[in-house]
Amino acid sequence: MDTGFFIRMTFYVCSALALIFLAEALYLGVLAPMRSRRAINRRLKVQNDVSGGEQAMLRLKAERGIKGDVAVMGGLRKMLIQSGLSLTLARFLTIMVLASTALVTGLLVLTTLPAAGSIAIGLLVGMGLPFLVVRHIRNRRRTEFQTQLPDALDVVVRSLRSGHPVPTALMLVGREMADPIGTEFGLTTDELTYGLDLPSALQNLSNRVGVADMSLLVTAVSLQSSAGGNLGEVLENLSRVLRERFQLKRKVRSLSAEGRFSAYGLTILPVAIALAIYFPNPKYYTDVWHLPIFQLVMGALIVWKIIGDIMIYKMINFKY
Repeated sequence: MDTGFFIRMTFYVCSALALIFLAEALYLGVLAPMRSRRAINRRLKVQNDVSGGEQAMLRLKAERGIKGDVAVMGGLRKMLIQSGLSLTLARFLTIMVLASTALVTGLLVLTTLPAAGSIAIGLLVGMGLPFLVVRHIRNRRRTEFQTQLPDALDVVVRSLRSGHPVPTALMLVGREMADPIGTEFGLTTDELTYGLDLPSALQNLSNRVGVADMSLLVTAVSLQSSAGGNLGEVLENLSRVLRERFQLKRKVRSLSAEGRFSAYGLTILPVAIALAIYFPNPKYYTDVWHLPIFQLVMGALIVWKIIGDIMIYKMINFKY
């Protein structure tokens, strides 16, 4: 055999093997960890950073300001906990105060609005906007949890039929599913591990997420714990009912989409027009807003605007 041909073939084979090994190294070193980070939930990430499960549970609760029973907490603190944000009540109030101060200062310096109007607008926006943002995050997290709940119940049912006890079935959900349901069920299994009984741990889970469907799961497990029965069959039926309810909600949301977007437009349009007139020509308002008739008319318009927004909201958001 020609020596040159053998050397070339050896070079080609070694080059091909090198490319294969390089691709595998890139996958194992870059892509696989990225996929793992995307798939893993917050609780498992924290467990990798601390030495024990109890410390991970305490850290997760401290980040969200969970101290004691969530059910007896105030509305604002409960909303922060249900949003899943690593944000305590003190930090949230600090953000609201700083935002309000910055807005009031900016309006007083950069605009010709009266001092009372600047203070009122700055406080309203600076305190209302963070509240609305957190509430939106809370509602979105609830929706994600409700979407994942039937799949989580299926995992529990399959685990129970394989012979595992209920805590082990819940642990599988906390280990295999992404947030928000992965971390929440994981916290529940941690509470079971460190001394809390099953009905109380599930009730804490229901309070942390604020999803009405969780009451069905809590009731089913509590009855099974006290009276016995086929929990797997009950949870399977519950999963089917939740899926059907979720499909109905999606159908209703699609049918009300036109009214919802009309409501958004009617809510934003007056404010946008007022700002579009004010910034190019501030005197359009400043020359007359000291007049009593102007203040009376503007106050009446604002009141009627709020009433109209409430009526539209009631028309496009209803129980189903």
